[in-house]
Amino acid sequence: MIRRRRAGGDKELHELALFAREARESAYAPFSRFKVGAAVRLAGGKVITGCNVESASYGLTMCAERVAVFKAVSEGLTRFEAVAVVADSPRLTAPCGACRQVLWELCGDVPLRIEDLRGRARTVKMSELLPLPFDARNL
Repeated sequence: MIRRRRAGGDKELHELALFAREARESAYAPFSRFKVGAAVRLAGGKVITGCNVESASYGLTMCAERVAVFKAVSEGLTRFEAVAVVADSPRLTAPCGACRQVLWELCGDVPLRIEDLRGRARTVKMSELLPLPFDARNL
């Protein structure tokens, strides 16, 4: 799903999370039943969403964050402004390690909004989530 929205503060990040919440409904999670939705906002306001897609071979499962980012990159869209992730769990669900790495490398130090279905939310910068990143500066 691709939509357009303006950049901004917490209100806009919550709106971005609403797209992630909607994307979560398309998650294919027959094994874990843990549905996750993600949304990335690009320069110019375009929003691209993703959901987790599981495989019986768990190692082949793709997280919602990477689905959204890879969808954008596959369309030549690489100027990211913000990311939102929505899941339903006892505590707020931050991206896994693999997603943190991909988000850092492809999105940079953008705001990341995590929300749950009960209205709890937190916004952090990627540099807070991944304080000592491995990236092209290490190569």
